[in-house]
Amino acid sequence: MRKLLIIIVLISLAFSCETESKLEKEIAKIDITVNVERFDKLFAEVTPKNLPELKSDYPFMFSKRYNDSVWIARINDTLQQQLNTEVAKAFPDESLFEDDIESLFQHLKYYFKAFKTPRIITVTSDVDYRNKTIVTDTIVLIALDTYLGQDHEFYVGIQNFIKQNFRSSQIVSDLATQYAQQQVYQPKRKSLLDEMIYFGKVLYFKDVMIPFKSDEEKIGYTKEQLDWALDNESYIWRYFVERELLFDTNPKLLERFINPAPFSKFNLELDTESPGRLGQYIGWQIVRAYMKNNDVDLQQMLNANAEDIFNKSKFKPHK
Repeated sequence: MRKLLIIIVLISLAFSCETESKLEKEIAKIDITVNVERFDKLFAEVTPKNLPELKSDYPFMFSKRYNDSVWIARINDTLQQQLNTEVAKAFPDESLFEDDIESLFQHLKYYFKAFKTPRIITVTSDVDYRNKTIVTDTIVLIALDTYLGQDHEFYVGIQNFIKQNFRSSQIVSDLATQYAQQQVYQPKRKSLLDEMIYFGKVLYFKDVMIPFKSDEEKIGYTKEQLDWALDNESYIWRYFVERELLFDTNPKLLERFINPAPFSKFNLELDTESPGRLGQYIGWQIVRAYMKNNDVDLQQMLNANAEDIFNKSKFKPHK
C-alpha cells in the first residue's frame, strides 16, 4: 500500500512538472519586444549645448519648475559624475536584466491580456533606494545606481538588511512587486493576518510571473535567511497561534513581523538569528497552500479576502 502511494505521488509530481513545462513553453512564445532606453548614459554624455535636445526627447524627466542652470549644475556635479562612472562600469549593456524583464512581460501578457509593454528607462537617482523602480501603465523607471552590489562604497552607512538586495539580480523581482501591488485587491488590512495574506498574495504573484527566479530572490532574503525561515516554520506558526496574534490589530505587530527590519521580534533570545518580515513569509506559505488545495485561478485569489484564503488554505507549516 505504501509503495502504491509513493508511485501515485511520483506520477502526480511528474504530470504537474510536465504541465508547468508546457505552460512555460507557451508563454515563451508570446511576442514581446523589450527595448531598454539608457537615459542614464544619455544624461552622462549630455552637454549644455545639446541639453535642449535631450529635454525634447525626454520631457517627463525634466521638471518645468527648474531652468537649465539646475540641470547644467547637476551635469557638472562631481557626485553625479561618480554615479555615472560606476553605473557605466556595472551595466555596460542591458544583458544583466533585459531577458528577465522580457520574460516577466511575457507572463504578464499571458495572465493579463490587456497588458501593454511599457517604455523601460534606466536612470540614476542619488541612490534613492526607496524608489528603486517606478512602474506606470506606459513607463518603467529603473534606478541603476541602487543595484551596484551590496558592498559598493556608495552604500556605506545603509543597513545590511536593506542593501543586501542592491544587486542586479533583484531588478526583475522589484518590478514584479510593483506590478503585484497594482493587481492585489484587499479592501481592509487591519489585523496581522490581513497583512500576512496581502504580502502572501504579492509573493505568490511573483511565483507565477517570475518562476525563473529563486524563492530567496522573490522575497529578498539570502539563502541562509530563507533556510532559517523554512527550518523554523512550525515554531513561527505556533508562536502566532498560541499568542492569538493572527487577528490582533495592534500596529506594533507590523514593525515586529511585516515591515522591513534586520530581524523579526519574538522577544526571544533567538531574535537576532531570524530574518525580518517573517509574517510576509508565513503569509506566502498560506497563499501557496490555498492555491494548491482549491480550484481557483490567479485572479480569483488576488480578489479573495484574507479570512477566506486562511480558512480554505488547510495550511500546515513545514516541520
